[in-house]
Amino acid sequence: MKSFKSHRGLIATLDRTNVDTDQIIPKQFLKSIQKTGYGENLFFDWRYLPDGKPNPQFELNQPRFKNASILMTRNNFGCGSSREHAVWAVVQYGFKVVIAPRKGEIPAFADIFHNNSIKNGLLNVQLKEEEVEEIFQMVERYVGLEATVNLEEQRVTLHLPEEISFHFEIDRSVKEHLIRGLDEIGLSLRHEKEIATFEKKHNPQI
Repeated sequence: MKSFKSHRGLIATLDRTNVDTDQIIPKQFLKSIQKTGYGENLFFDWRYLPDGKPNPQFELNQPRFKNASILMTRNNFGCGSSREHAVWAVVQYGFKVVIAPRKGEIPAFADIFHNNSIKNGLLNVQLKEEEVEEIFQMVERYVGLEATVNLEEQRVTLHLPEEISFHFEIDRSVKEHLIRGLDEIGLSLRHEKEIATFEKKHNPQI
């Protein structure tokens, strides 16, 4: 897994709450466990018209959001079924970061989506609701607005004539895993010598 320390990119907004995994990647595309080919079907039912043409009403089809790599959305993103393919689709489309707010008891991200994101190097950033609202307004006002998301400093910085930045909290272990680029396999390989030593002593008949 690639290390994530800092990323600068164009912000796209998806002004919707409770975006579930069936909207992120519909079930008919879950025919493979290979981690390839999902980006083109991200948000398929919203993104395309019945004749297969891009839906001009869908937010991410706006020319201003072409090549965006930071997705701003509302709370409870990634709810629904536990398909890891949803994260693969978001990543393969080109997003490196998803930013959402917690609203009361409703989380910014559904737990399983969040855990799958960590395993696939996708940074989920939770900001305060008023901060997300401010960014939405800035994106609307300034076409082409970019941000830098610095994981080491835990900060989102908007690149405006007068820079605006927001601090975010993140679990220490999640931060370390993303910065070091360690998924579950990577974590196991950190103990490769100990595993090999154990296997030499271990009786395979037991």
